[in-house]
Amino acid sequence: MRTSAQILLLAALLLSCTAHQRSWKELNAESMILYHQGQYSQAAEVTEEALTVAEKTFGPTHPHVVASLNNLGEIYRAQGKYAAAEPLCKRALEIGEKTLGPHHPQVAKSLNNLGAIYRAQGRYAEAEPLIKRALETSEKTLGPNAPQVARFLNNLAVLYQIKAHYSEAESLYKRALAINEKALGPEHPQVADICENLAKLYRQIGKREEAEELEERARRIRSI
Repeated sequence: MRTSAQILLLAALLLSCTAHQRSWKELNAESMILYHQGQYSQAAEVTEEALTVAEKTFGPTHPHVVASLNNLGEIYRAQGKYAAAEPLCKRALEIGEKTLGPHHPQVAKSLNNLGAIYRAQGRYAEAEPLIKRALETSEKTLGPNAPQVARFLNNLAVLYQIKAHYSEAESLYKRALAINEKALGPEHPQVADICENLAKLYRQIGKREEAEELEERARRIRSI
């Protein structure tokens, strides 16, 4: 039978764990706000702290660790720090596949992030199967109309545009745009992102009027 002192100690430990978990969630939320604001250096610092908290509190293979690795890899990619981003995404993918399973959304995120790193480096043959697998995984797990699916469609479209596969790129952009309009609303910033990307494609292939309409729509969204 536990003594009063043992019960109090156990309660304190449980409260400590809960506090740590809140701390990781707060750090993670703060880092994502900074990332979406384009404050990458500050976002990286906060995400590094979140990763340390997750590893110490929950263990090196916990889903919070996978999430922080993915986030930090994405931030480094956005900064052009590909050599730093790649091992983080690979580690997130390895842990995620073992502990979460190959069809988990965090695994899809790892695949997409790694594919985006390779695409930015011109390693297109390595990038394409990773982004395609991320897309297929998300469609099966989250459904075909989830915002994450739209994100991966957009990323694959960017790759096809680079490779001059314009028809395929256009189709993917349009599908991503339709998903985000329905899931997030027609004035969401991610809708503007895809409008801008599709406009760039239309300018590239000589569809100036269509490009201008999308550019104007993106500007209206950004001004809200």
